[in-house]
Amino acid sequence: MSGQKEIYQKIVKVLEELFEIDPDDIHPEANLYQDLDIDSIDAVDLVVELKKMTGKKIKPDDFKSVRTVQDVVIEVEKLLG
Repeated sequence: MSGQKEIYQKIVKVLEELFEIDPDDIHPEANLYQDLDIDSIDAVDLVVELKKMTGKKIKPDDFKSVRTVQDVVIEVEKLLG
């Protein structure tokens, strides 16, 4: 994965497939918990998928401040950097 656009597209795909979220509801400013109805268990599943996607171990502390789809993109980009 190279840039934020590619990371974003992969995250959208994960959200669609894993949580059956309508792609029209997914945008960078979408709040994972309020707009996309992701709960804490879903968040763990998302971290597991991101680990598979990046091949990197993800620390839960890194994702405590994540609220939006764009926040996820930024954290994944940091992991890959």
